[in-house]
Amino acid sequence: MPGSVQSIERAAAVLRLLAAAPNGLGVADVGNALGLAKTTVHGILRTLHQVGFVEQDRSGAHYHLSDAFGRLGESYLDPNELRSRAINWADSLAARSGEVVRVGRLVESKVVVVHHVFRPDDSDQDLDVGTTLPPHATALGKAVLAYDASGVAKPKRLEAFTTRTITDPARLLEELATVRGRGWAGEFEEHTIETAGIAAPIRGLGGLVVGAVGLTGRIERICDSRLRHRTDLVTMVRATAEAIARDLRGDS
Repeated sequence: MPGSVQSIERAAAVLRLLAAAPNGLGVADVGNALGLAKTTVHGILRTLHQVGFVEQDRSGAHYHLSDAFGRLGESYLDPNELRSRAINWADSLAARSGEVVRVGRLVESKVVVVHHVFRPDDSDQDLDVGTTLPPHATALGKAVLAYDASGVAKPKRLEAFTTRTITDPARLLEELATVRGRGWAGEFEEHTIETAGIAAPIRGLGGLVVGAVGLTGRIERICDSRLRHRTDLVTMVRATAEAIARDLRGDS
Protein backbone atom coordinates (compact mmCIF):
# COMPACT_ATOMS: atom_id res chain seq x y z
CA MET A 1 0.00 0.00 0.00
CA PRO A 2 1.32 3.49 -0.81
CA GLY A 3 2.23 5.80 2.08
CA SER A 4 0.34 8.89 3.15
CA VAL A 5 0.86 12.25 1.40
CA GLN A 6 2.43 14.79 3.77
CA SER A 7 1.01 17.84 2.02
CA ILE A 8 -2.54 16.51 2.41
CA GLU A 9 -1.93 15.73 6.09
CA ARG A 10 -0.71 19.29 6.62
CA ALA A 11 -3.68 20.78 4.79
CA ALA A 12 -6.04 18.71 6.95
CA ALA A 13 -4.26 19.93 10.09
CA VAL A 14 -4.65 23.55 8.93
CA LEU A 15 -8.37 23.02 8.33
CA ARG A 16 -8.82 21.54 11.79
CA LEU A 17 -7.08 24.52 13.35
CA LEU A 18 -9.32 26.93 11.46
CA ALA A 19 -12.38 24.92 12.49
CA ALA A 20 -11.53 25.58 16.14
CA ALA A 21 -10.86 29.31 15.60
CA PRO A 22 -14.08 31.13 14.64
CA ASN A 23 -12.28 34.49 14.53
CA GLY A 24 -9.76 33.22 12.02
CA LEU A 25 -5.98 32.75 12.17
CA GLY A 26 -2.99 34.42 10.61
CA VAL A 27 -0.12 32.70 8.84
CA ALA A 28 2.13 33.05 11.91
CA ASP A 29 -0.54 31.55 14.19
CA VAL A 30 -0.87 28.46 12.00
CA GLY A 31 2.89 28.16 11.62
CA ASN A 32 3.46 28.25 15.38
CA ALA A 33 0.73 25.67 16.02
CA LEU A 34 2.04 23.19 13.45
CA GLY A 35 5.74 23.91 13.64
CA LEU A 36 5.87 24.90 9.95
CA ALA A 37 7.65 27.71 8.14
CA LYS A 38 5.54 30.73 7.15
CA THR A 39 6.21 30.13 3.45
CA THR A 40 4.89 26.57 3.75
CA VAL A 41 1.78 27.70 5.63
CA HIS A 42 1.13 30.50 3.14
CA GLY A 43 1.29 28.04 0.24
CA ILE A 44 -1.19 25.70 1.94
CA LEU A 45 -3.60 28.52 2.77
CA ARG A 46 -3.36 29.97 -0.73
CA THR A 47 -4.22 26.59 -2.24
CA LEU A 48 -7.13 26.03 0.18
CA HIS A 49 -8.40 29.50 -0.72
CA GLN A 50 -8.18 28.75 -4.42
CA VAL A 51 -10.29 25.60 -4.04
CA GLY A 52 -12.86 27.42 -1.91
CA PHE A 53 -12.17 25.76 1.45
CA VAL A 54 -11.02 28.92 3.26
CA GLU A 55 -11.66 32.63 2.99
CA GLN A 56 -9.71 35.74 4.02
CA ASP A 57 -11.05 38.62 6.07
CA ARG A 58 -11.18 42.12 4.61
CA SER A 59 -7.66 42.95 5.78
CA GLY A 60 -6.28 39.78 4.21
CA ALA A 61 -4.41 39.02 7.44
CA HIS A 62 -6.61 36.20 8.74
CA TYR A 63 -8.09 33.07 7.27
CA HIS A 64 -11.23 31.17 8.25
CA LEU A 65 -13.24 28.26 6.91
CA SER A 66 -15.59 29.13 4.08
CA ASP A 67 -19.34 28.79 4.55
CA ALA A 68 -19.39 26.19 1.79
CA PHE A 69 -16.91 23.98 3.57
CA GLY A 70 -18.46 24.32 7.02
CA ARG A 71 -16.91 23.50 10.35
CA LEU A 72 -14.90 20.33 10.87
CA GLY A 73 -15.55 20.15 14.62
CA GLU A 74 -13.52 20.93 17.70
CA SER A 75 -11.36 17.80 17.76
CA TYR A 76 -10.59 14.99 15.36
CA LEU A 77 -8.97 12.61 17.82
CA ASP A 78 -11.04 10.46 20.17
CA PRO A 79 -9.54 10.70 23.67
CA ASN A 80 -9.84 6.93 23.97
CA GLU A 81 -7.58 6.55 20.94
CA LEU A 82 -4.99 8.88 22.43
CA ARG A 83 -5.09 6.91 25.67
CA SER A 84 -4.86 3.53 23.96
CA ARG A 85 -1.85 4.64 21.90
CA ALA A 86 -0.16 6.14 24.96
CA ILE A 87 -0.66 3.39 27.56
CA ASN A 88 2.40 1.24 26.92
CA TRP A 89 4.75 4.18 26.39
CA ALA A 90 3.49 6.07 29.45
CA ASP A 91 3.78 2.97 31.64
CA SER A 92 7.36 2.50 30.45
CA LEU A 93 8.19 6.15 31.21
CA ALA A 94 6.85 5.79 34.76
CA ALA A 95 8.87 2.61 35.31
CA ARG A 96 12.11 4.17 34.04
CA SER A 97 11.73 7.55 35.74
CA GLY A 98 10.10 6.40 38.97
CA GLU A 99 7.62 9.29 38.74
CA VAL A 100 3.94 9.96 38.11
CA VAL A 101 3.14 10.13 34.39
CA ARG A 102 0.09 11.75 32.82
CA VAL A 103 -1.22 12.13 29.28
CA GLY A 104 -3.57 15.05 28.66
CA ARG A 105 -5.38 16.96 25.96
CA LEU A 106 -6.63 20.54 25.75
CA VAL A 107 -10.41 20.85 25.99
CA GLU A 108 -11.66 24.43 25.90
CA SER A 109 -9.66 26.16 28.66
CA LYS A 110 -8.53 23.11 30.65
CA VAL A 111 -6.21 20.15 30.21
CA VAL A 112 -8.11 16.90 30.70
CA VAL A 113 -6.08 13.93 31.95
CA VAL A 114 -6.85 10.92 29.69
CA HIS A 115 -4.24 8.56 31.16
CA HIS A 116 -2.45 8.48 34.52
CA VAL A 117 0.28 6.12 35.65
CA PHE A 118 0.99 5.95 39.36
CA ARG A 119 4.48 6.48 40.71
CA PRO A 120 5.89 2.92 40.98
CA ASP A 121 6.14 2.71 44.76
CA ASP A 122 3.84 1.75 47.63
CA SER A 123 2.60 5.25 48.45
CA ASP A 124 -1.11 6.14 48.48
CA GLN A 125 -2.12 7.84 45.24
CA ASP A 126 -5.40 8.95 43.68
CA LEU A 127 -6.31 8.24 40.05
CA ASP A 128 -6.43 11.48 38.04
CA VAL A 129 -8.08 10.23 34.84
CA GLY A 130 -10.87 12.62 33.91
CA THR A 131 -9.64 15.43 36.15
CA THR A 132 -8.60 18.81 34.77
CA LEU A 133 -5.39 20.80 35.18
CA PRO A 134 -4.76 24.52 34.63
CA PRO A 135 -2.83 24.88 31.34
CA HIS A 136 -0.79 27.90 32.42
CA ALA A 137 0.46 26.38 35.69
CA THR A 138 1.53 22.88 34.67
CA ALA A 139 4.16 21.47 32.33
CA LEU A 140 1.54 19.21 30.75
CA GLY A 141 -0.67 22.20 30.09
CA LYS A 142 2.05 24.43 28.69
CA ALA A 143 3.19 21.65 26.34
CA VAL A 144 -0.19 21.76 24.55
CA LEU A 145 -0.99 25.43 25.14
CA ALA A 146 2.17 26.47 23.28
CA TYR A 147 0.75 25.06 20.06
CA ASP A 148 -2.85 26.16 20.50
CA ALA A 149 -4.10 28.71 18.00
CA SER A 150 -7.74 28.98 19.09
CA GLY A 151 -7.19 31.80 21.58
CA VAL A 152 -6.98 29.78 24.80
CA ALA A 153 -3.34 30.86 25.07
CA LYS A 154 -4.45 34.49 25.41
CA PRO A 155 -6.52 34.52 28.61
CA LYS A 156 -7.52 37.74 30.33
CA ARG A 157 -7.04 36.32 33.82
CA LEU A 158 -4.58 33.71 35.10
CA GLU A 159 -5.26 32.12 38.48
CA ALA A 160 -2.39 31.93 40.97
CA PHE A 161 -1.86 28.57 42.69
CA THR A 162 1.50 29.40 44.29
CA THR A 163 3.80 32.40 44.41
CA ARG A 164 5.60 30.99 41.36
CA THR A 165 2.50 30.67 39.14
CA ILE A 166 2.71 32.78 35.98
CA THR A 167 -0.19 35.25 36.19
CA ASP A 168 0.95 37.81 33.62
CA PRO A 169 -0.45 36.92 30.16
CA ALA A 170 2.53 38.57 28.41
CA ARG A 171 4.98 36.52 30.45
CA LEU A 172 2.98 33.38 29.70
CA LEU A 173 3.22 34.04 25.97
CA GLU A 174 6.99 34.40 26.34
CA GLU A 175 7.11 31.10 28.21
CA LEU A 176 5.08 29.39 25.49
CA ALA A 177 7.45 30.72 22.83
CA THR A 178 10.30 29.15 24.79
CA VAL A 179 8.42 25.85 24.87
CA ARG A 180 8.03 25.92 21.09
CA GLY A 181 11.70 26.76 20.66
CA ARG A 182 13.05 23.86 22.69
CA GLY A 183 10.26 21.32 22.16
CA TRP A 184 9.35 20.65 25.81
CA ALA A 185 7.77 22.39 28.79
CA GLY A 186 8.94 22.64 32.36
CA GLU A 187 7.25 23.60 35.60
CA PHE A 188 8.75 24.45 38.98
CA GLU A 189 6.35 24.87 41.94
CA GLU A 190 3.86 26.69 39.70
CA HIS A 191 0.91 24.45 40.57
CA THR A 192 1.97 22.58 43.71
CA ILE A 193 4.62 23.47 46.28
CA GLU A 194 7.76 21.26 46.26
CA THR A 195 6.74 19.72 42.94
CA ALA A 196 8.23 20.08 39.46
CA GLY A 197 7.25 18.72 36.07
CA ILE A 198 8.42 18.05 32.51
CA ALA A 199 6.17 17.49 29.49
CA ALA A 200 6.37 17.27 25.70
CA PRO A 201 3.74 17.70 22.97
CA ILE A 202 2.32 14.75 21.03
CA ARG A 203 1.87 15.48 17.32
CA GLY A 204 -0.66 13.65 15.18
CA LEU A 205 -1.13 13.67 11.42
CA GLY A 206 0.07 16.81 9.71
CA GLY A 207 1.97 17.93 12.80
CA LEU A 208 -1.14 18.91 14.76
CA VAL A 209 -0.53 18.75 18.52
CA VAL A 210 -3.25 16.49 19.94
CA GLY A 211 -2.04 16.22 23.52
CA ALA A 212 1.01 15.94 25.72
CA VAL A 213 2.76 13.47 28.00
CA GLY A 214 4.61 14.49 31.13
CA LEU A 215 5.93 13.47 34.51
CA THR A 216 5.79 15.17 37.88
CA GLY A 217 7.55 14.61 41.18
CA ARG A 218 9.39 16.23 44.05
CA ILE A 219 11.83 18.93 43.03
CA GLU A 220 14.90 17.06 44.26
CA ARG A 221 14.08 14.16 41.91
CA ILE A 222 13.05 16.18 38.84
CA CYS A 223 15.74 18.85 39.06
CA ASP A 224 19.50 18.81 39.56
CA SER A 225 21.47 20.57 42.32
CA ARG A 226 21.14 23.87 40.43
CA LEU A 227 17.35 23.45 40.19
CA ARG A 228 17.46 22.79 36.45
CA HIS A 229 15.22 20.10 34.99
CA ARG A 230 17.29 16.94 34.65
CA THR A 231 18.38 16.40 31.04
CA ASP A 232 17.96 12.62 31.26
CA LEU A 233 14.31 13.03 32.26
CA VAL A 234 13.73 15.61 29.51
CA THR A 235 15.16 13.14 27.00
CA MET A 236 12.90 10.35 28.31
CA VAL A 237 9.78 12.51 28.12
CA ARG A 238 10.51 13.78 24.59
CA ALA A 239 11.26 10.25 23.37
CA THR A 240 7.98 9.02 24.88
CA ALA A 241 6.01 11.80 23.18
CA GLU A 242 7.56 10.95 19.83
CA ALA A 243 6.88 7.23 20.31
CA ILE A 244 3.19 7.93 21.02
CA ALA A 245 3.08 10.25 18.01
CA ARG A 246 4.53 7.55 15.73
CA ASP A 247 1.81 5.16 16.86
CA LEU A 248 -0.89 7.76 16.21
CA ARG A 249 0.47 8.48 12.73
CA GLY A 250 0.96 4.82 11.95
CA ASP A 251 4.65 5.31 11.20
CA SER A 252 6.65 2.14 10.77
